[in-house]
Amino acid sequence: MSRERTAGSGDRPRGRAAGSAEDGGGRGPGGGSIGKVARGGAVNMAAAVAGAALNLGVVVAVARGFDQGSAGLLFSATSVFLIASAVAGLGTGSGLVYFLARLRALGAPEHAPRLLRTALGPVSAAALAGSAALLAAADPLARLIGEPGAADHLRLLAAFLPFAVVTDAVLAATRAYHAMRPTALLDKVGRPLAQLLLIGAVAGTGSGALLALGWAGPYLPAAVLACLWLHRIMRAAPAPEPPAGPAPPPDGAAGASRVGAREFWGFSLPRSAAAVAQIAIQRSGIILVAAVQGAAAAAVFTAGTRIMVAGQFAAQAVQFAAGTRLAELLAYGDRAEAGRLYQVSTAWLICLTWPLFLPAIAYAPLVMAVFGDGYGTPAGVGVLVVISAAQLGSAALGMGDLLLTMAGRTFWNLANNVLALAANVVLCLLLVPAAGPVGAALAWAAAIAVRNLLPLVQLRRTLGVHPFSRRWAAAAAAALLWFGAVPGACAALLGTGPGSLTAALALGGAGWLYTLWRLRRLLELDGLLPRRLRTR
Repeated sequence: MSRERTAGSGDRPRGRAAGSAEDGGGRGPGGGSIGKVARGGAVNMAAAVAGAALNLGVVVAVARGFDQGSAGLLFSATSVFLIASAVAGLGTGSGLVYFLARLRALGAPEHAPRLLRTALGPVSAAALAGSAALLAAADPLARLIGEPGAADHLRLLAAFLPFAVVTDAVLAATRAYHAMRPTALLDKVGRPLAQLLLIGAVAGTGSGALLALGWAGPYLPAAVLACLWLHRIMRAAPAPEPPAGPAPPPDGAAGASRVGAREFWGFSLPRSAAAVAQIAIQRSGIILVAAVQGAAAAAVFTAGTRIMVAGQFAAQAVQFAAGTRLAELLAYGDRAEAGRLYQVSTAWLICLTWPLFLPAIAYAPLVMAVFGDGYGTPAGVGVLVVISAAQLGSAALGMGDLLLTMAGRTFWNLANNVLALAANVVLCLLLVPAAGPVGAALAWAAAIAVRNLLPLVQLRRTLGVHPFSRRWAAAAAAALLWFGAVPGACAALLGTGPGSLTAALALGGAGWLYTLWRLRRLLELDGLLPRRLRTR
Protein backbone atom coordinates (compact mmCIF):
# COMPACT_ATOMS: atom_id res chain seq x y z
CA MET A 1 0.00 0.00 0.00
CA SER A 2 1.42 3.36 -0.95
CA ARG A 3 2.29 6.08 1.52
CA GLU A 4 -0.07 8.48 -0.26
CA ARG A 5 -2.93 6.04 0.28
CA THR A 6 -2.16 5.69 3.99
CA ALA A 7 -1.77 9.39 4.63
CA GLY A 8 -5.16 10.01 3.09
CA SER A 9 -6.87 7.26 5.09
CA GLY A 10 -6.27 9.09 8.35
CA ASP A 11 -7.49 12.45 7.04
CA ARG A 12 -10.89 11.45 5.76
CA PRO A 13 -13.23 13.32 8.12
CA ARG A 14 -14.88 16.33 6.54
CA GLY A 15 -16.05 19.59 8.01
CA ARG A 16 -14.85 20.99 11.29
CA ALA A 17 -13.07 17.85 12.47
CA ALA A 18 -11.05 17.48 9.31
CA GLY A 19 -8.99 20.58 9.74
CA SER A 20 -9.40 21.43 13.38
CA ALA A 21 -6.49 21.63 15.75
CA GLU A 22 -8.31 19.26 18.04
CA ASP A 23 -8.71 16.60 15.41
CA GLY A 24 -5.24 17.03 14.00
CA GLY A 25 -6.38 16.64 10.41
CA GLY A 26 -5.14 18.36 7.31
CA ARG A 27 -3.31 17.55 4.11
CA GLY A 28 -0.31 18.83 2.33
CA PRO A 29 3.10 19.28 3.86
CA GLY A 30 3.11 17.95 7.33
CA GLY A 31 -0.47 16.78 6.93
CA GLY A 32 -0.02 13.00 6.72
CA SER A 33 0.68 10.46 9.43
CA ILE A 34 3.73 12.21 10.83
CA GLY A 35 2.23 15.71 10.63
CA LYS A 36 -0.95 14.61 12.39
CA VAL A 37 1.01 12.97 15.20
CA ALA A 38 3.35 15.99 15.44
CA ARG A 39 0.47 18.39 15.92
CA GLY A 40 -1.30 16.17 18.40
CA GLY A 41 1.98 15.59 20.21
CA ALA A 42 2.61 19.33 20.37
CA VAL A 43 -0.70 19.88 22.17
CA ASN A 44 0.14 17.08 24.58
CA MET A 45 3.69 18.32 25.04
CA ALA A 46 2.60 21.80 26.04
CA ALA A 47 0.33 20.23 28.63
CA ALA A 48 3.03 17.76 29.66
CA VAL A 49 5.46 20.55 30.50
CA ALA A 50 2.86 22.23 32.68
CA GLY A 51 1.72 18.90 34.11
CA ALA A 52 5.25 17.82 34.98
CA ALA A 53 5.85 21.08 36.83
CA LEU A 54 2.52 20.80 38.64
CA ASN A 55 3.03 17.17 39.66
CA LEU A 56 6.51 17.98 40.87
CA GLY A 57 4.96 20.87 42.76
CA VAL A 58 2.51 18.47 44.43
CA VAL A 59 5.36 16.27 45.67
CA VAL A 60 7.36 19.30 46.82
CA ALA A 61 4.30 20.72 48.62
CA VAL A 62 3.80 17.44 50.48
CA ALA A 63 7.51 17.02 51.24
CA ARG A 64 7.96 20.59 52.50
CA GLY A 65 4.57 21.03 54.14
CA PHE A 66 4.70 17.87 56.23
CA ASP A 67 7.29 15.68 57.95
CA GLN A 68 8.79 12.70 56.12
CA GLY A 69 6.58 10.27 58.01
CA SER A 70 3.35 11.99 56.92
CA ALA A 71 4.64 12.34 53.35
CA GLY A 72 5.57 8.66 53.26
CA LEU A 73 2.08 7.68 54.46
CA LEU A 74 0.44 9.62 51.62
CA PHE A 75 2.86 8.31 48.97
CA SER A 76 2.30 4.72 50.13
CA ALA A 77 -1.50 5.13 50.17
CA THR A 78 -1.65 6.76 46.74
CA SER A 79 0.53 3.94 45.37
CA VAL A 80 -2.13 1.44 46.49
CA PHE A 81 -4.83 3.70 44.97
CA LEU A 82 -3.11 3.85 41.58
CA ILE A 83 -2.61 0.09 41.50
CA ALA A 84 -6.30 -0.37 42.39
CA SER A 85 -7.35 2.04 39.63
CA ALA A 86 -5.26 0.11 37.11
CA VAL A 87 -6.95 -3.13 38.18
CA ALA A 88 -10.45 -1.65 38.01
CA GLY A 89 -9.73 -0.01 34.65
CA LEU A 90 -9.80 -3.43 32.92
CA GLY A 91 -7.61 -2.14 30.08
CA THR A 92 -10.57 -0.14 28.78
CA GLY A 93 -8.50 2.85 27.67
CA SER A 94 -6.30 0.84 25.29
CA GLY A 95 -9.31 -1.08 24.01
CA LEU A 96 -11.27 2.08 23.22
CA VAL A 97 -8.35 3.68 21.38
CA TYR A 98 -7.73 0.49 19.37
CA PHE A 99 -11.31 -0.32 18.37
CA LEU A 100 -12.67 3.22 17.96
CA ALA A 101 -9.72 4.10 15.71
CA ARG A 102 -10.35 0.97 13.62
CA LEU A 103 -14.08 1.70 13.35
CA ARG A 104 -13.37 5.20 12.07
CA ALA A 105 -10.52 4.15 9.77
CA LEU A 106 -12.55 1.34 8.19
CA GLY A 107 -15.70 3.42 7.69
CA ALA A 108 -18.00 2.24 10.49
CA PRO A 109 -18.08 5.15 13.01
CA GLU A 110 -21.81 4.73 13.62
CA HIS A 111 -21.03 1.70 15.80
CA ALA A 112 -19.03 3.78 18.28
CA PRO A 113 -21.90 4.31 20.79
CA ARG A 114 -22.46 0.55 21.04
CA LEU A 115 -18.75 0.01 21.61
CA LEU A 116 -18.74 2.65 24.36
CA ARG A 117 -21.63 0.89 26.11
CA THR A 118 -19.75 -2.39 25.86
CA ALA A 119 -16.75 -0.80 27.53
CA LEU A 120 -18.04 1.72 30.04
CA GLY A 121 -20.75 -0.39 31.69
CA PRO A 122 -18.44 -3.15 32.98
CA VAL A 123 -15.62 -0.76 33.86
CA SER A 124 -17.96 1.40 35.94
CA ALA A 125 -19.15 -1.67 37.82
CA ALA A 126 -15.57 -2.82 38.35
CA ALA A 127 -14.63 0.62 39.67
CA LEU A 128 -17.46 0.58 42.20
CA ALA A 129 -16.49 -2.92 43.30
CA GLY A 130 -12.87 -1.83 43.62
CA SER A 131 -13.91 1.14 45.72
CA ALA A 132 -15.84 -1.10 48.09
CA ALA A 133 -12.95 -3.57 48.30
CA LEU A 134 -10.43 -0.81 49.02
CA LEU A 135 -12.67 0.59 51.74
CA ALA A 136 -13.14 -2.81 53.37
CA ALA A 137 -9.46 -3.77 53.15
CA ALA A 138 -7.98 -0.45 54.29
CA ASP A 139 -6.65 -1.76 57.61
CA PRO A 140 -5.12 -5.01 56.26
CA LEU A 141 -3.55 -3.17 53.32
CA ALA A 142 -2.05 -0.55 55.63
CA ARG A 143 -0.53 -3.28 57.81
CA LEU A 144 0.74 -5.10 54.73
CA ILE A 145 2.71 -2.06 53.55
CA GLY A 146 3.99 -1.56 57.07
CA GLU A 147 2.18 1.73 57.66
CA PRO A 148 -0.97 1.26 59.79
CA GLY A 149 -1.53 5.02 59.74
CA ALA A 150 -2.18 4.83 55.98
CA ALA A 151 -5.58 3.18 56.58
CA ASP A 152 -7.37 6.53 57.01
CA HIS A 153 -5.87 7.77 53.74
CA LEU A 154 -6.99 4.60 51.96
CA ARG A 155 -10.58 5.03 53.16
CA LEU A 156 -10.73 8.56 51.79
CA LEU A 157 -9.11 7.52 48.51
CA ALA A 158 -11.60 4.66 48.04
CA ALA A 159 -14.45 7.15 47.56
CA PHE A 160 -12.74 8.67 44.51
CA LEU A 161 -11.59 5.46 42.79
CA PRO A 162 -14.63 5.25 40.42
CA PHE A 163 -14.06 8.82 39.24
CA ALA A 164 -10.38 8.13 38.47
CA VAL A 165 -11.23 4.98 36.49
CA VAL A 166 -14.02 6.62 34.46
CA THR A 167 -11.84 9.65 33.71
CA ASP A 168 -9.07 7.49 32.25
CA ALA A 169 -11.47 5.50 30.07
CA VAL A 170 -13.41 8.47 28.73
CA LEU A 171 -10.29 10.50 27.95
CA ALA A 172 -8.91 7.52 26.02
CA ALA A 173 -12.08 7.56 23.91
CA THR A 174 -11.57 11.24 23.09
CA ARG A 175 -8.03 10.49 21.89
CA ALA A 176 -9.43 7.88 19.50
CA TYR A 177 -11.02 10.85 17.70
CA HIS A 178 -7.61 12.59 17.53
CA ALA A 179 -8.85 15.02 20.20
CA MET A 180 -5.88 15.73 22.47
CA ARG A 181 -7.14 18.81 24.29
CA PRO A 182 -9.41 16.97 26.77
CA THR A 183 -6.50 14.87 28.06
CA ALA A 184 -4.15 17.86 28.00
CA LEU A 185 -6.45 20.25 29.85
CA LEU A 186 -8.23 17.91 32.26
CA ASP A 187 -5.66 15.24 33.11
CA LYS A 188 -2.29 16.91 32.56
CA VAL A 189 -3.05 20.43 33.79
CA GLY A 190 -6.42 20.78 35.52
CA ARG A 191 -6.26 17.86 37.94
CA PRO A 192 -2.66 18.38 39.20
CA LEU A 193 -3.28 22.13 39.48
CA ALA A 194 -6.31 21.47 41.67
CA GLN A 195 -4.28 18.94 43.69
CA LEU A 196 -1.53 21.48 44.25
CA LEU A 197 -4.00 24.15 45.41
CA LEU A 198 -5.87 21.79 47.70
CA ILE A 199 -2.71 20.31 49.23
CA GLY A 200 -1.39 23.82 49.78
CA ALA A 201 -4.60 24.65 51.61
CA VAL A 202 -4.31 21.47 53.69
CA ALA A 203 -0.70 22.33 54.53
CA GLY A 204 -1.93 25.68 55.81
CA THR A 205 -4.20 23.90 58.29
CA GLY A 206 -1.42 21.57 59.43
CA SER A 207 -3.80 18.59 59.26
CA GLY A 208 -2.14 15.60 57.62
CA ALA A 209 -5.40 13.66 57.85
CA LEU A 210 -6.86 15.68 54.95
CA LEU A 211 -3.93 15.13 52.59
CA ALA A 212 -5.63 12.24 50.76
CA LEU A 213 -8.76 14.34 50.20
CA GLY A 214 -6.70 17.13 48.66
CA TRP A 215 -4.90 14.66 46.41
CA ALA A 216 -7.94 12.65 45.20
CA GLY A 217 -10.73 15.25 45.25
CA PRO A 218 -10.02 16.68 41.76
CA TYR A 219 -10.84 13.33 40.13
CA LEU A 220 -14.58 13.99 40.61
CA PRO A 221 -14.91 17.18 38.49
CA ALA A 222 -12.42 15.72 35.97
CA ALA A 223 -14.72 12.72 35.40
CA VAL A 224 -17.80 14.90 34.87
CA LEU A 225 -16.04 17.25 32.45
CA ALA A 226 -14.47 14.36 30.51
CA CYS A 227 -17.89 12.76 29.91
CA LEU A 228 -19.36 16.05 28.71
CA TRP A 229 -16.43 16.62 26.37
CA LEU A 230 -16.67 13.14 24.83
CA HIS A 231 -20.39 13.66 24.20
CA ARG A 232 -19.63 16.92 22.40
CA ILE A 233 -16.87 15.34 20.28
CA MET A 234 -19.05 12.44 19.19
CA ARG A 235 -21.93 14.72 18.22
CA ALA A 236 -19.65 16.92 16.12
CA ALA A 237 -17.63 14.12 14.47
CA PRO A 238 -18.60 13.84 10.77
CA ALA A 239 -18.81 10.58 8.87
CA PRO A 240 -15.50 9.65 7.21
CA GLU A 241 -15.13 9.85 3.47
CA PRO A 242 -15.01 6.51 1.61
CA PRO A 243 -11.44 5.23 1.54
CA ALA A 244 -9.47 6.02 -1.60
CA GLY A 245 -7.25 3.56 -3.39
CA PRO A 246 -7.27 -0.18 -2.70
CA ALA A 247 -10.17 -1.74 -0.83
CA PRO A 248 -9.87 -2.26 2.91
CA PRO A 249 -8.47 -5.57 4.16
CA PRO A 250 -10.82 -8.57 4.50
CA ASP A 251 -11.67 -7.66 8.10
CA GLY A 252 -12.60 -4.15 6.97
CA ALA A 253 -15.68 -2.09 7.75
CA ALA A 254 -18.01 -5.07 7.99
CA GLY A 255 -15.71 -6.90 10.36
CA ALA A 256 -14.93 -3.80 12.36
CA SER A 257 -18.60 -3.15 13.00
CA ARG A 258 -18.98 -6.54 14.70
CA VAL A 259 -16.86 -5.66 17.72
CA GLY A 260 -18.76 -7.34 20.53
CA ALA A 261 -18.01 -7.91 24.18
CA ARG A 262 -15.92 -11.00 23.46
CA GLU A 263 -13.65 -9.21 20.97
CA PHE A 264 -13.35 -6.08 23.08
CA TRP A 265 -12.54 -7.78 26.36
CA GLY A 266 -10.35 -10.36 24.64
CA PHE A 267 -8.15 -7.43 23.65
CA SER A 268 -8.59 -5.27 26.74
CA LEU A 269 -8.27 -7.68 29.65
CA PRO A 270 -4.70 -8.76 28.84
CA ARG A 271 -3.89 -5.07 28.46
CA SER A 272 -5.51 -4.49 31.85
CA ALA A 273 -3.25 -7.04 33.50
CA ALA A 274 -0.26 -5.47 31.73
CA ALA A 275 -1.27 -2.02 32.99
CA VAL A 276 -1.51 -3.39 36.52
CA ALA A 277 1.99 -4.81 36.13
CA GLN A 278 3.26 -1.45 34.85
CA ILE A 279 1.84 0.53 37.73
CA ALA A 280 3.00 -2.15 40.17
CA ILE A 281 6.54 -1.79 38.80
CA GLN A 282 6.37 1.95 39.46
CA ARG A 283 4.75 1.71 42.89
CA SER A 284 5.93 -1.58 44.38
CA GLY A 285 9.32 -0.06 45.16
CA ILE A 286 7.67 2.61 47.31
CA ILE A 287 5.62 0.01 49.16
CA LEU A 288 8.56 -2.37 49.72
CA VAL A 289 10.88 0.41 50.86
CA ALA A 290 8.19 1.57 53.30
CA ALA A 291 7.70 -1.98 54.57
CA VAL A 292 11.43 -2.68 55.02
CA GLN A 293 12.94 0.70 55.95
CA GLY A 294 9.98 2.86 56.97
CA ALA A 295 7.95 5.79 55.66
CA ALA A 296 10.86 8.25 55.72
CA ALA A 297 12.94 6.07 53.35
CA ALA A 298 9.87 5.65 51.10
CA ALA A 299 9.52 9.43 50.95
CA VAL A 300 13.17 9.76 49.83
CA PHE A 301 12.68 7.07 47.17
CA THR A 302 9.47 8.73 45.93
CA ALA A 303 11.14 12.13 45.65
CA GLY A 304 14.11 10.67 43.79
CA THR A 305 11.87 9.02 41.21
CA ARG A 306 9.65 12.03 40.51
CA ILE A 307 11.83 13.16 37.63
CA MET A 308 10.80 9.97 35.89
CA VAL A 309 7.18 11.12 36.05
CA ALA A 310 8.14 14.33 34.24
CA GLY A 311 9.81 12.23 31.55
CA GLN A 312 6.75 9.99 31.31
CA PHE A 313 4.57 13.01 30.64
CA ALA A 314 6.82 13.95 27.73
CA ALA A 315 6.70 10.39 26.40
CA GLN A 316 2.92 10.25 26.75
CA ALA A 317 2.68 13.45 24.73
CA VAL A 318 3.91 11.49 21.73
CA GLN A 319 2.32 8.15 22.61
CA PHE A 320 -1.19 9.53 23.06
CA ALA A 321 -1.01 11.18 19.64
CA ALA A 322 0.66 8.21 17.94
CA GLY A 323 -1.50 5.41 19.38
CA THR A 324 -4.61 6.23 17.37
CA ARG A 325 -2.63 6.70 14.16
CA LEU A 326 -0.78 3.41 14.61
CA ALA A 327 -4.09 1.58 15.07
CA GLU A 328 -5.40 3.17 11.86
CA LEU A 329 -2.29 2.27 9.87
CA LEU A 330 -2.19 -1.31 11.09
CA ALA A 331 -5.92 -1.68 10.38
CA TYR A 332 -4.95 -1.25 6.72
CA GLY A 333 -1.87 -3.44 7.05
CA ASP A 334 0.52 -0.59 6.24
CA ARG A 335 3.56 -1.81 8.17
CA ALA A 336 5.95 0.44 6.28
CA GLU A 337 4.24 3.64 7.39
CA ALA A 338 3.77 2.29 10.92
CA GLY A 339 7.48 1.47 11.03
CA ARG A 340 8.38 4.96 9.84
CA LEU A 341 6.16 6.48 12.52
CA TYR A 342 7.88 4.21 15.07
CA GLN A 343 11.30 5.52 14.05
CA VAL A 344 10.31 9.17 13.90
CA SER A 345 8.54 9.02 17.25
CA THR A 346 11.59 7.42 18.85
CA ALA A 347 13.74 10.35 17.70
CA TRP A 348 11.12 12.70 19.13
CA LEU A 349 11.19 10.86 22.47
CA ILE A 350 14.96 11.38 22.63
CA CYS A 351 14.52 15.05 21.80
CA LEU A 352 11.91 15.49 24.53
CA THR A 353 13.33 13.43 27.39
CA TRP A 354 17.13 13.39 27.16
CA PRO A 355 17.36 17.17 27.78
CA LEU A 356 15.66 16.48 31.12
CA PHE A 357 17.51 13.39 32.30
CA LEU A 358 21.09 14.25 31.24
CA PRO A 359 21.33 17.49 33.28
CA ALA A 360 19.58 15.78 36.19
CA ILE A 361 22.46 13.31 36.41
CA ALA A 362 25.08 16.08 36.42
CA TYR A 363 23.20 18.16 39.00
CA ALA A 364 21.56 15.41 41.06
CA PRO A 365 22.40 16.89 44.53
CA LEU A 366 20.92 20.25 43.56
CA VAL A 367 17.76 18.66 42.14
CA MET A 368 17.16 16.58 45.27
CA ALA A 369 17.68 19.61 47.51
CA VAL A 370 14.48 21.06 46.01
CA PHE A 371 12.47 18.63 48.15
CA GLY A 372 13.93 19.99 51.41
CA ASP A 373 16.17 18.81 54.20
CA GLY A 374 16.74 15.08 54.36
CA TYR A 375 16.21 14.45 50.63
CA GLY A 376 19.59 15.46 49.21
CA THR A 377 21.27 12.49 50.91
CA PRO A 378 23.50 10.00 49.08
CA ALA A 379 20.50 7.66 48.93
CA GLY A 380 18.28 10.29 47.32
CA VAL A 381 20.98 11.32 44.85
CA GLY A 382 21.65 7.68 43.99
CA VAL A 383 17.98 7.04 43.25
CA LEU A 384 17.81 10.06 40.95
CA VAL A 385 20.93 9.07 39.00
CA VAL A 386 19.85 5.44 38.52
CA ILE A 387 16.32 6.30 37.42
CA SER A 388 17.53 9.03 35.05
CA ALA A 389 19.98 6.64 33.38
CA ALA A 390 17.25 4.01 33.01
CA GLN A 391 14.94 6.53 31.36
CA LEU A 392 17.62 7.52 28.85
CA GLY A 393 17.69 3.91 27.69
CA SER A 394 13.91 3.62 27.68
CA ALA A 395 13.49 6.65 25.41
CA ALA A 396 16.22 5.38 23.08
CA LEU A 397 14.26 2.16 22.46
CA GLY A 398 11.04 3.97 21.61
CA MET A 399 7.39 3.11 22.18
CA GLY A 400 7.61 -0.57 21.30
CA ASP A 401 5.13 -1.43 24.06
CA LEU A 402 2.49 0.80 22.44
CA LEU A 403 3.15 -0.48 18.91
CA LEU A 404 2.86 -4.07 20.12
CA THR A 405 -0.51 -3.23 21.68
CA MET A 406 -1.83 -1.42 18.60
CA ALA A 407 -0.81 -4.46 16.54
CA GLY A 408 -3.20 -6.51 18.68
CA ARG A 409 -0.49 -8.45 20.55
CA THR A 410 -1.87 -7.73 24.01
CA PHE A 411 -0.94 -11.17 25.35
CA TRP A 412 2.68 -10.55 24.39
CA ASN A 413 2.45 -7.16 26.00
CA LEU A 414 1.11 -8.81 29.16
CA ALA A 415 3.91 -11.39 29.25
CA ASN A 416 6.56 -8.68 28.85
CA ASN A 417 5.17 -6.62 31.72
CA VAL A 418 4.73 -9.61 34.01
CA LEU A 419 8.38 -10.58 33.44
CA ALA A 420 9.42 -6.98 34.14
CA LEU A 421 7.37 -6.93 37.34
CA ALA A 422 8.86 -10.24 38.45
CA ALA A 423 12.36 -8.86 37.90
CA ASN A 424 11.49 -5.74 39.87
CA VAL A 425 10.01 -7.58 42.86
CA VAL A 426 12.77 -10.20 43.07
CA LEU A 427 15.52 -7.60 42.86
CA CYS A 428 13.73 -5.34 45.37
CA LEU A 429 13.59 -8.21 47.86
CA LEU A 430 17.29 -8.85 47.33
CA LEU A 431 18.56 -5.26 47.22
CA VAL A 432 16.30 -3.12 49.43
CA PRO A 433 17.35 -4.64 52.78
CA ALA A 434 21.01 -3.85 52.04
CA ALA A 435 20.88 -0.81 49.77
CA GLY A 436 17.56 0.81 50.73
CA PRO A 437 16.06 3.26 48.21
CA VAL A 438 19.01 2.86 45.81
CA GLY A 439 18.39 -0.89 45.72
CA ALA A 440 14.77 -0.28 44.79
CA ALA A 441 15.92 2.11 42.04
CA LEU A 442 18.29 -0.52 40.62
CA ALA A 443 15.46 -3.06 40.61
CA TRP A 444 13.22 -0.59 38.80
CA ALA A 445 15.93 0.09 36.21
CA ALA A 446 16.20 -3.65 35.52
CA ALA A 447 12.43 -3.85 35.04
CA ILE A 448 12.53 -0.92 32.61
CA ALA A 449 15.22 -2.71 30.59
CA VAL A 450 13.18 -5.93 30.40
CA ARG A 451 10.02 -4.07 29.42
CA ASN A 452 11.74 -2.27 26.55
CA LEU A 453 14.11 -4.91 25.18
CA LEU A 454 11.51 -7.68 24.75
CA PRO A 455 9.21 -5.63 22.44
CA LEU A 456 12.27 -4.58 20.45
CA VAL A 457 12.96 -8.22 19.55
CA GLN A 458 9.30 -9.15 19.06
CA LEU A 459 8.51 -6.26 16.72
CA ARG A 460 11.57 -6.95 14.62
CA ARG A 461 10.55 -10.57 14.15
CA THR A 462 6.81 -10.06 13.57
CA LEU A 463 6.38 -6.68 11.86
CA GLY A 464 9.93 -6.21 10.62
CA VAL A 465 10.26 -2.78 12.28
CA HIS A 466 12.79 -1.23 14.64
CA PRO A 467 13.31 2.24 16.19
CA PHE A 468 16.79 3.01 14.82
CA SER A 469 17.50 5.38 11.95
CA ARG A 470 19.54 8.43 10.93
CA ARG A 471 17.04 10.50 12.88
CA TRP A 472 17.77 8.45 16.00
CA ALA A 473 21.53 8.99 15.66
CA ALA A 474 21.17 12.71 15.01
CA ALA A 475 18.81 13.26 17.95
CA ALA A 476 20.99 11.26 20.35
CA ALA A 477 24.23 12.98 19.29
CA ALA A 478 22.72 16.46 19.59
CA ALA A 479 21.24 15.75 23.02
CA LEU A 480 24.51 14.29 24.31
CA LEU A 481 26.37 17.37 23.12
CA TRP A 482 24.07 20.11 24.42
CA PHE A 483 22.64 18.47 27.53
CA GLY A 484 25.36 15.96 28.38
CA ALA A 485 28.70 17.57 27.55
CA VAL A 486 27.71 21.19 28.24
CA PRO A 487 26.19 20.57 31.72
CA GLY A 488 29.06 18.21 32.53
CA ALA A 489 31.61 20.91 31.68
CA CYS A 490 29.70 23.58 33.61
CA ALA A 491 29.43 21.31 36.66
CA ALA A 492 33.17 20.56 36.52
CA LEU A 493 34.20 24.19 36.09
CA LEU A 494 31.56 26.06 38.11
CA GLY A 495 30.38 23.46 40.61
CA THR A 496 26.84 22.14 40.95
CA GLY A 497 25.11 25.21 42.35
CA PRO A 498 22.08 27.05 40.92
CA GLY A 499 24.25 29.50 38.91
CA SER A 500 26.09 26.67 37.22
CA LEU A 501 22.84 24.88 36.34
CA THR A 502 21.36 28.11 34.95
CA ALA A 503 24.40 28.65 32.75
CA ALA A 504 24.36 25.04 31.56
CA LEU A 505 20.68 25.15 30.63
CA ALA A 506 21.02 28.52 28.91
CA LEU A 507 23.99 27.44 26.79
CA GLY A 508 22.65 23.97 26.11
CA GLY A 509 19.14 25.21 25.39
CA ALA A 510 20.32 27.80 22.87
CA GLY A 511 22.46 25.28 21.04
CA TRP A 512 19.69 22.71 21.19
CA LEU A 513 17.10 24.99 19.61
CA TYR A 514 19.48 25.94 16.82
CA THR A 515 20.30 22.29 16.17
CA LEU A 516 16.63 21.30 16.08
CA TRP A 517 15.98 24.04 13.54
CA ARG A 518 18.81 22.79 11.34
CA LEU A 519 17.61 19.18 11.68
CA ARG A 520 13.89 19.93 11.37
CA ARG A 521 13.49 18.13 8.02
CA LEU A 522 15.48 15.08 9.09
CA LEU A 523 13.46 14.86 12.32
CA GLU A 524 10.22 15.61 10.41
CA LEU A 525 9.25 18.52 12.64
CA ASP A 526 7.89 20.63 9.75
CA GLY A 527 4.34 19.62 10.69
CA LEU A 528 4.67 21.87 13.76
CA LEU A 529 5.54 24.94 11.70
CA PRO A 530 3.22 27.42 9.97
CA ARG A 531 2.73 26.40 6.35
CA ARG A 532 4.71 29.41 5.04
CA LEU A 533 7.83 28.23 6.92
CA ARG A 534 7.79 24.56 5.98
CA THR A 535 9.67 24.91 2.72
CA ARG A 536 12.38 27.26 4.00
